[in-house]
Amino acid sequence: MDIYIHGYLICLLLFLFRSETACHPLGKRPCEMQAFRIWDVNQKIFYLRNNQLVAGYLQGPNTKLEEKIDVVPIEPHTMFLGIHGGKLCLACVKSGDEIKLKLEAVNITDLNQNREQDKRFAFIRFDNGPTTSFESAACPGWFLCTSLEADQPVGLTNMPTEALKVTKFYFQQD
Repeated sequence: MDIYIHGYLICLLLFLFRSETACHPLGKRPCEMQAFRIWDVNQKIFYLRNNQLVAGYLQGPNTKLEEKIDVVPIEPHTMFLGIHGGKLCLACVKSGDEIKLKLEAVNITDLNQNREQDKRFAFIRFDNGPTTSFESAACPGWFLCTSLEADQPVGLTNMPTEALKVTKFYFQQD
């Protein structure tokens, strides 16, 4: 009897694997976008100012300026990040000797983890208790950060423990 159950389980797993492949041909991931709220451990909220993502303390009527982070998961802990309904994506960009965070006008659901040019949009999520950190997949060792000072651009740092940068965020599904 055990051999029949074993054979049945193998057939079931093969069926599920083939169904998964048929549903997502060529290894493409489902493009389900989810919205998240993000704020750093100092309670600074992300918002857009002059087409730049900044972090600051929003109060009263300004709270409606808060930017939700749009997420498309691509692996268990890796994801594409964007804002404005996934129409502007966060990218880790090398410019000379510098590495910077940029917003690029790209549809988040059009990105593909298997394309090298899309790797700059991928971030690895690290959860540590109630907080989350995001490391660039394209630039290992570089983490999403905010400044201690309010209303400064959201950026990247390769010194995540530096006292002047905040790399720990609260990340909550909206």
